[in-house]
Amino acid sequence: MATVEVLPGICGLKTKLKLTADEEQTVQVEIESECPYVTAMQNELKDLDGYSECFAKYSSSTVYTVAEKHIKHLACPIPTAIIKGMEVACGLALPRNVSLLIVRE
Repeated sequence: MATVEVLPGICGLKTKLKLTADEEQTVQVEIESECPYVTAMQNELKDLDGYSECFAKYSSSTVYTVAEKHIKHLACPIPTAIIKGMEVACGLALPRNVSLLIVRE
């Protein structure tokens, strides 16, 4: 299992993701979010093929297809967080924090 906590930036709508994978790398995504658009993705993110998702192109990813349908802001980091968590849950990557530092100059 992998847990990913996302502090998305200016919207301030926190999200917690729990991703579990079985021996066949079938992934279940559990979403707890203050954002109704992110929460709306929950029902469509079941029984995902973790290996296929982690190595898919954006255009063929179920995660990104579902995100395109529900999330209203292109810069939302949640789809990426789901894929990163899926990599860890499937044993395809080690857990490592991701960070964006945004500065207006």
